[in-house]
Order: sequence, then structure tokens, then C-alpha cells
Amino acid sequence: MRDMKAAVFDLDGTLIDTEPRNQVMWARLFEVNGAPYDRALISSFAGRRGGEVLADLLHLFPGRTVGDLFAEAVSYGNDPDLPVAEPVKGAVELVTELHRLRVPLAVVTSGIRPYAEGLLALLGIGAMLQVVVTANDVTDGKPHPEGYLAACRGLGVHAAEAVAFEDAPAGVAAAKAAGMRCVGVTTTQPAELLAGADLVVADLTELSWPPQF
Repeated sequence: MRDMKAAVFDLDGTLIDTEPRNQVMWARLFEVNGAPYDRALISSFAGRRGGEVLADLLHLFPGRTVGDLFAEAVSYGNDPDLPVAEPVKGAVELVTELHRLRVPLAVVTSGIRPYAEGLLALLGIGAMLQVVVTANDVTDGKPHPEGYLAACRGLGVHAAEAVAFEDAPAGVAAAKAAGMRCVGVTTTQPAELLAGADLVVADLTELSWPPQF
């Protein structure tokens, strides 16, 4: 795989394990508004833009708009009892090593830009990235390939020359639709749900560059 020239990472669940925290925030939104939900529904949000998730489920929130529901969900991020977000094992080390090797690096996230920038600052890797594509930068979120294609353009590489790292089925689908190789990381989802990836690993400590597909 010597033709692999760039690495493009998802953020939530791939570089930093925010999924327990995000699931609590989403569940709180449903509970406060008396809307029905179960664990499977909340888990299905992984990797998708919040606005698109809420648009699909707006019928469960009579009289509300996507915008105000999303703002309410985000506000729960200030609650002091939420789980602490921790870096995914090996994530910072892998990004740092790729940066040392001068591999072009990008992040494609379904989070909004201020949220993404805060997490990247927490990880201490923001300055190592050439491109950050957020929910604010695309018309269609994952599983649509728009974000990954934008990242490849920004890095100046063809999609076939880039490797995506993803933890969610929607993200894997987006990367593959873009024409990229994909490494699935089972941080938040079981391996069988990431079967569309070219390689599935438990965390990022198992990887060298380029990945051995």
C-alpha cells in the first residue's frame, strides 16, 4: 500500500471517545421532552450530523424545530455529571507519528466547528492537521461522501490515495463512497457493524503506516 499518501480521521469515537457523553446528552433531550427512545435509537446517531438526525425524528417532538432541539441538546454538554471524554488509545500517538513522517492529515467530523476545535485543542493535535471539515462545511453529512471528498481536495490527493479512520457505520459508508480505503475502529460499535471497512481494529495502537490491508 505504498500509494497511500494521506490520512483522514473522524473525530468523535475515532480520536476521542465522546460517545458515552454524547449518548447521555441525546437521551436527556428525549427524556426532558417526553419523546420515546431506546438505546438502539441513540446508538444509531453515531457519526451523523445532529441536525439531520433530528430532522428524521422531528415527528417525536411536536411543535419544536430542528434548530431549537439541537441547541437544547448542545446545552446539555455543560451538565457537570456527563462522562469525561478520553482520547482513544493510540490516537494522539498515531497522529503525532504521521505528522513526523510528513503524511498530510485531515479530520472530517459531523460535529460543528466550535465543538470540533475544542476537542482538537483538548487532544493537542490541531496544529498537525492541514484540513478540518466540520458539519458547517458540507451540504450533506455522513453517510454522504461530501466531507471526505472535500478533505481529499484540501489535501491535494485523490480519494484512492487516502485512508479514512472511522468508528461508525455512517462514516465507513461515507469513506467508501468517496473511494477511500477505510480502517474501522471498534471504539463505539461492534466489528460486525463496521464490516464495510477494509480493516477493523480495536484501537489505534495496532496500526503502522501505511496500514496493512
